[in-house]
Amino acid sequence: MHGDGIFPWNALRFPDPLPIFRAMHPDVAKLVEAGRIPKPLGERLSQLAPGNFCIHKSFGAGKVVDWDLPAKRVVIDFVKSAGQTMELQFAIQKTEWIANDDFRARKIEQLEELRTLSKSDPVNMVIHLLESHGGSMTGDALEKELCGTVIPEANFKKWWDTTKKALRESRKAVVPQKRTEAIVLRSGDRSPAQAMVADFEAARDIKGMIKALEAIAADIGAFDSDSEALKRLLGDIDEGAKKAARVQLGLALQLVAARNEVIGSSKTLELDPVAVRLSDLLQSADLTKIPDEAGALPSARQRAVYEAFPDAFGDEWVEKMVRVFDRVGARGVTEIARILLERGEMPALVNHLRSTIARRALGTDALIWVCRERKNVAEEVFCADVGASILNLLENDHLADGPRKTSRLQSLLGDDKTLLTDLVEIMDVNEARNFARRLLDCPVFGDLEKKSLMARIIKARPETGELVSGGGQRREEALLVSWESLEKKKAELDELVRVRIPQNTKDISIARSYGDLRENFEYKSAKDLQRYLGHRKNELEKDIARARGTDFKGSDASKVNIGTIVTLIDSSGAEVEMTVLGAWDSDPEKKLVSYLSEVGKALVGREPGESVQVRDETSETMQTLTIKAIRPFNP
Repeated sequence: MHGDGIFPWNALRFPDPLPIFRAMHPDVAKLVEAGRIPKPLGERLSQLAPGNFCIHKSFGAGKVVDWDLPAKRVVIDFVKSAGQTMELQFAIQKTEWIANDDFRARKIEQLEELRTLSKSDPVNMVIHLLESHGGSMTGDALEKELCGTVIPEANFKKWWDTTKKALRESRKAVVPQKRTEAIVLRSGDRSPAQAMVADFEAARDIKGMIKALEAIAADIGAFDSDSEALKRLLGDIDEGAKKAARVQLGLALQLVAARNEVIGSSKTLELDPVAVRLSDLLQSADLTKIPDEAGALPSARQRAVYEAFPDAFGDEWVEKMVRVFDRVGARGVTEIARILLERGEMPALVNHLRSTIARRALGTDALIWVCRERKNVAEEVFCADVGASILNLLENDHLADGPRKTSRLQSLLGDDKTLLTDLVEIMDVNEARNFARRLLDCPVFGDLEKKSLMARIIKARPETGELVSGGGQRREEALLVSWESLEKKKAELDELVRVRIPQNTKDISIARSYGDLRENFEYKSAKDLQRYLGHRKNELEKDIARARGTDFKGSDASKVNIGTIVTLIDSSGAEVEMTVLGAWDSDPEKKLVSYLSEVGKALVGREPGESVQVRDETSETMQTLTIKAIRPFNP
């Protein structure tokens, strides 16, 4: 009691709307009749009267065993917490009333009856459970409700498999294939076929239509005596697919594929000659959008989409399919490869793979497929460049901003016990050593992972052991470089090997023919050039092996890093901008500095507000610069 003996009910807050409950407790009814509390609050309080049941998000179902209105307390025996004392206001806000015949209430006091019902009439027991949950619940939620309490844990899977089959046959509920999707109770006097058609007609969007079609395909037997209802329904799909294709190509493809599944599972339906087909949607779509839209579909529907390519694109279907191969995801690359193989078009894919692997341009999912099929259909393209492509993808992803995209590729290296062995066995000595060196330099792998991977490489190619045993040359750090500068180095090396060194060899031969080598100026010059070209070739090969190409995207601009633009202030207050880029990207006129240069080393790692000493390029004197701001470099 409070003050004059009146409980401060107005201090309580309660949810709105209230569940259907009208039996007012006598003690509460007196307060309502006296005008002390409003009627809705009286009904909500009565729901928490001793003997009633409720549900709590954390504690589960419970039965109210006692209350003390003046003290504002209620005692509830929850399934997960017996004798729980709660503040009345908290109980009003955090619990929900359930009827005495609710399945969850019956689990508290009639558990043995439910166990008996699960054996004698499992379908009706599940229907009762669905009714208590508003007519639907997922398979996962159903298992949580029954397993270990009503049904022994050891018996649950077998019991549910049998019950699920009987529930489908009863057609009293829609039972999906996936346990994460809702089992939905059918209601009313309509037949199951009528109910499913009504679900489709009531769908408010394409996703709802697809879900309704999936339910129809899973229960096509319900239409054996009512195929006309299906024919009318399928006629409504064309317009929806055409509209969706303009802005939601993936959903339009799903809708038409789901319709085709319904027709394929029926004995009486045929596709109307003028109906929208998958090939129609593909033909009118932007090819660049197809990989993302189709790649999100389930495998069976993806295959249906790719099988429509010949009808959609005619003689160009192989070329267009190969163009989307790299970008359709893990399921997509598998389905496309199967289709090309079945139709004798694998040479086109092989040529595409050779080109993209050589250019280090193959995507993660496609590269994983090549590795997995290396002793099968991808044997022709599995080469030393595959190893370089793997490391390039891992390193670039590591430097990029955002979520990692190559985790599956990294896992493949560890999980596939023979992949690294197969890779290094097809490499020559230098390729194997360079690959092992790059792996050791790769920042993606932890120390233990590197040791494990290197052990496999060394077992297959013992000559790489010097990289980790301490023998041979000291392992050098990787060089971060721009793709442009890396291509220039490769072009220079290519010109050396193909043009300049062969020409120098010819020049030496010609000069030797002039006689008396001691006085032969041409011969000496050619030999000097030979030594320079040889040294330059070795230097380029070494640098390129150490190089890690990057576009500098996603650089951390909280401090000066490779791939950042730094605004500096000199002693006179003038501002100057410098861009810190890769090892071979210095350009003084454009204020581009290599991170390995004197200025780059002085700047990297510094934060705004810090001062640095750098050498002026004109006067060669040291000057003090203060870092004002840092921002990412966007190429």
